[in-house]
Amino acid sequence: MPLIFYYLVFFQSSEMESSTLQPASNKLISRISSDIDRDSNKIQDFFVKMLKINSVNPSMGGPGETERAAFIQSYLESEGLKVTRIDVAHDSYKHKMRPNICSRLEGKDKSRTLWILSHMDTVPEGSRELWQSDPFEPVINDGKIFARGAEDNGQSLVASLFALRELKLLGEKLPFNVGTWCVSDEEFGSEYGVKYLLEHNFFKPSDLIVVPDAGVPDGRNIEIAEKGLLWLKFTVKGKQVHASLPAKGKNAHRIGMKLSLEIDQLLHQNYTKRNDLFDDPASTFEPTKIDANVPNINTIPGIDVFHFDCRVLPEYSLDNVLSDIGNIIEHYKSKYSVEVALEIINREDAGPATSATSDVSKLLEKAVRQVTKKEPQFVGIGGQTVGNLFRKQGLATAVWSTVDDVPHEPNEYSRIANLISDTRVFAAMPLLA
Repeated sequence: MPLIFYYLVFFQSSEMESSTLQPASNKLISRISSDIDRDSNKIQDFFVKMLKINSVNPSMGGPGETERAAFIQSYLESEGLKVTRIDVAHDSYKHKMRPNICSRLEGKDKSRTLWILSHMDTVPEGSRELWQSDPFEPVINDGKIFARGAEDNGQSLVASLFALRELKLLGEKLPFNVGTWCVSDEEFGSEYGVKYLLEHNFFKPSDLIVVPDAGVPDGRNIEIAEKGLLWLKFTVKGKQVHASLPAKGKNAHRIGMKLSLEIDQLLHQNYTKRNDLFDDPASTFEPTKIDANVPNINTIPGIDVFHFDCRVLPEYSLDNVLSDIGNIIEHYKSKYSVEVALEIINREDAGPATSATSDVSKLLEKAVRQVTKKEPQFVGIGGQTVGNLFRKQGLATAVWSTVDDVPHEPNEYSRIANLISDTRVFAAMPLLA
């Protein structure tokens, strides 16, 4: 595309863009919108059938993604789309492998692909008594589909599949390849999904990556940065004694509480930068879970266990955070003559933010603006998606969807209107390149 044309397309108002600069793409986008509206019942029916297939991550006690992957593969092949399936060995899983499903349309530039990547696994339903209906028997009510995994990540997965189907039916030669990935294991670390695919070079540096696994109700937020993550477990070992003889022991619970508060205070003092790109502009350090110690009141605990959830702005190194914590631990071990152990339950360093002027950011921005008639904004989030894994590998990645932000909740749902609108946005992206 000539530079002056790109300059005009980018800087003119969306109204000018729609009316004069891209008449061909506008006509095609109008056509795909009509087609998707026409097929809305078909999209909804597929979504409901898929949600009936329990795909709770096997590491969380569920049946896994195998049956859902077979359902998706069968559908794609029935639509004449070629499917590539990457099975990753998992010996402790009953099926001995975890599936990842890929389908792609070839474009003019075969060296570059726009990938829309969603995950097939879900978390368990939690307390059934909090659900108003069976979490694995989808219920449609008030324009919403209620089921476990409806928002996280079923809506986006189905939207990506039907966007690909629509682009195939459109029959236009696309500027580059367009494809979908339906991956496993996102809810438990992505060892059998995205991490495996990245390690085996299924993506190229020039690819455009969209991960539709976070969003807001009005669909305006395009996430281009995430905080670093630390889940930490602290174990303080003192000496258990009868509560009437405290001098004979070392109250691990009291020492643990003091240690927790000092860590909390020090981290908030040392890491004060703010970044207004993020929904919460500061780093957060939150004491969360406390393990049970003694079952009775009249015993002084000899062991105290507590946890921290840390979400750290990418401006800071997680190594520095851990070093500061280590210094406090050494001080407490010396001061109270107790053992203190630190275990890192989970660590994800923040990858570099995707530029708001990257190709994938600008393409998604244009599609959201043109399809939804809303003005997008670029943001960072404290949560973590697999988008961070791509950014750590130097792959520009945008995270976007239109959701009410109810993942993992009882009575999780997806709005049907969001499902249809997001399908239109995904299908529009390559037409605006």
